[in-house]
Amino acid sequence: MKILANDGIDPIGKELLEKAGFQVDTETIAQDQLAEALKKYDAITVRSATKIRKELIDAVPNIKLIGRGGVGMDNIDVEYARSQGVAVVNTPAASSLSVAELVFSHLFTGIRFLQDSNRKMPVEGSTQFNNLKKAYAKGTELSGKTIGIIGFGRIGRATAKVALGLGMNVLAYDLYPSESEITLEFQGGKSVSIPIKTVSLDEVIAGSDFFSLHTPFADKPILGAEEFAKMKNGVGIVNCSRGGTIDEHALIEALDSGKVAFSGLDVFDNEPTPLAAILTHPKISLTPHIGASTNEAQERIGTELATLIIEHFKK
Repeated sequence: MKILANDGIDPIGKELLEKAGFQVDTETIAQDQLAEALKKYDAITVRSATKIRKELIDAVPNIKLIGRGGVGMDNIDVEYARSQGVAVVNTPAASSLSVAELVFSHLFTGIRFLQDSNRKMPVEGSTQFNNLKKAYAKGTELSGKTIGIIGFGRIGRATAKVALGLGMNVLAYDLYPSESEITLEFQGGKSVSIPIKTVSLDEVIAGSDFFSLHTPFADKPILGAEEFAKMKNGVGIVNCSRGGTIDEHALIEALDSGKVAFSGLDVFDNEPTPLAAILTHPKISLTPHIGASTNEAQERIGTELATLIIEHFKK
């Protein structure tokens, strides 16, 4: 059995597959060459870069499985693939903590102006030190504040867990309302469970000091000018989910007016060429779509993906 890991796979996952008797190729093949190249493979694994659409699925009926290393499968025509008898698997839990920690990297950056300070200190730190000290002296704390989590799946819940550990209040919205518990675990085997009930999107928008988005791709932005107008003044907004879920032009206007104090973005409308006004804005903390890009998450993704593939073909 031959597998093409077109967007790569962690060495642990590759080793597991090879020990199970699979041949794993990690050479990246260009999108326009995949239809021909895949004719000699039985399965393909991808991350977010490679697109597996209907036309490609039709062109390679020999492909029996598509594996997505990560959560979202927007780059795969999942239902069509399955209708053609192709198995489609992903690893939704493996990267949750890594994404949640990046959310708080952006939040901590925003509340202490690090995105701007890190730009100006190398240039002005030796000549304008006291002025910069004064400019960045009005930071805030996360503890005691309310975070609105839009999208309460695995990553949203992992984000809530970190927030609760920091002493924050949590308001959560999801398309599928639910009541659940978030369990915080401590050294010594102690734990505490905190009930969380999802509320309406309007309640989240009106009641939160900070926002974190964890939704799949949407046909239109979830947060735009209308939603910004309903928020408290001076909120912070982080998006580590999908580009297009925030109206970027409306976000810039809200940042310029002070309605939004800062934003942290890991995803963008025009990846891989984000809007210049976003990239240069002093109130935006930026990362290049690296939510799941930790060594630990990649190991978990590789292990889980390999296990799913082995289980499928060994049935």
